[in-house]
Amino acid sequence: MAFENLTERLSKAMKNLTGRGRVSEEDLRATMREIRLALLEADVNYDTVKKFVANVREKASGADILEGLNPAQQVVKIVNDELTKTMGEEAVPLNKSPKIPTIIMMAGLQGAGKTTTVAKLAYKLKKEENARPILIAADVYRPAAIDQLEILGRDLEIPVFQLGTSVNPRDIVRQGLAKAAENKNDYVFIDTAGRLQIDDVLMQELKDVADIAHPDEILLTVDAMTGQNAAETAKGFSAALDLTGVVLTKLDGDTRGGAALSIRDVTGKPIKFVGQGEKPTDLDVFYPDRMASRILGMGDVLTLIEKAQRDFDEEAQAKQLEKMRQNTFDFNDFVAQLKQVQSMGPMEDLLKMIPGMANNPALANVNIDAKQFSHLEAIVSSMTPAEREDPDLINPSRRRRLAAGAGRPIVEVNRMIKQFDQMRKMMNQATNGNFGGIDKMMGGSGMNMSSMMGGGGMPSGNFGQKVQNFAIKQAARRLQKAKKKRGKK
Repeated sequence: MAFENLTERLSKAMKNLTGRGRVSEEDLRATMREIRLALLEADVNYDTVKKFVANVREKASGADILEGLNPAQQVVKIVNDELTKTMGEEAVPLNKSPKIPTIIMMAGLQGAGKTTTVAKLAYKLKKEENARPILIAADVYRPAAIDQLEILGRDLEIPVFQLGTSVNPRDIVRQGLAKAAENKNDYVFIDTAGRLQIDDVLMQELKDVADIAHPDEILLTVDAMTGQNAAETAKGFSAALDLTGVVLTKLDGDTRGGAALSIRDVTGKPIKFVGQGEKPTDLDVFYPDRMASRILGMGDVLTLIEKAQRDFDEEAQAKQLEKMRQNTFDFNDFVAQLKQVQSMGPMEDLLKMIPGMANNPALANVNIDAKQFSHLEAIVSSMTPAEREDPDLINPSRRRRLAAGAGRPIVEVNRMIKQFDQMRKMMNQATNGNFGGIDKMMGGSGMNMSSMMGGGGMPSGNFGQKVQNFAIKQAARRLQKAKKKRGKK
């Protein structure tokens, strides 16, 4: 995951200040050296690093200790503020035309994920704004580029305008825009051609397309895995085109995260979206303050909640929450919840969004095998419909049958049923507004993520309790919010 090493290095640098009554020049110098090395190792642009360290040093040297903050916390705050500033202070929304259509032109090198990003962004607007986008396939050079866009469009139910590979891209754009006007599409996405490197022919074609389309947005798709080269690519495109923003892709890959910290400083152009996964929904608005918080290991609760709200089926979730309140939550609901959690992405990444979890030593050993979810599903699949709906029917002989049917040890079946019962009781308490007893109940129940997942390397104790407390309370609050919403109607 991006920033993992950077987070660890920065945390160690800050740790050196912990417990000190004041920060001496020597302490600050040592910390700044560690921060500089951490940023350079993360492949952040050298000039950006130099400027960043100078700004942090100046603010930390001249600042009085803030009331209520110890020296280490003060330096963390200064570093957090400077990270946020370097990445752009706040989220920058899409430019929109005062009248339809809003035209968005996508540019980028081959392999950066441009075509996939076009479809993801169009789908995001379709889902969130009930928009009617159209995609124009103007990449006639890359083999199968048009086919790829058409497949994505078909899967996401978004129309694609294409004229094949033998027509000039400029003519394709002209006719595509005419089609969008005829269909009254409110968003037009132009998927332009990429090259393996920046060249004059590519840039001239992009300039011509921009002159024809007069786009409201020219977004550059940049591969985060290319590190400093990503910033240089953005700089090259920015010099030739009137870029309005950047989409950073593959931020979930094996990357050191330097691109996210460099691009705004190098080009002056905002990062508007980040791609972190293969699913159509894996495109998020870029919030500099949230990213800074994640880089420093302080979590990102807002994004986690938004992700849950986006990926969870709202109607199904409301029904399940109501069943929790009535204490009729059964194994059918349990499996549905498991699948919804899995749809949000790797559990390790979700846990790191919870404050205090990214740098928790126990998290270093987390290795949640997707097979563990499958084992739980296999046990439930071995149940009869009556057993799924009424867990109290499952006596010792039925448990032995379930173990045999799922090919799992009897101890695993017993553990799952016990934890399911405890979880159901807690959910009932939480969804009825009784938050006070949850911590006490969890502390004495021995219930933690490790036992729930069959011991698969998950840390236990307070770690598991924090995760579950957070999840259950959020579920309860969603139910209360849904009830208020229904009441207003």
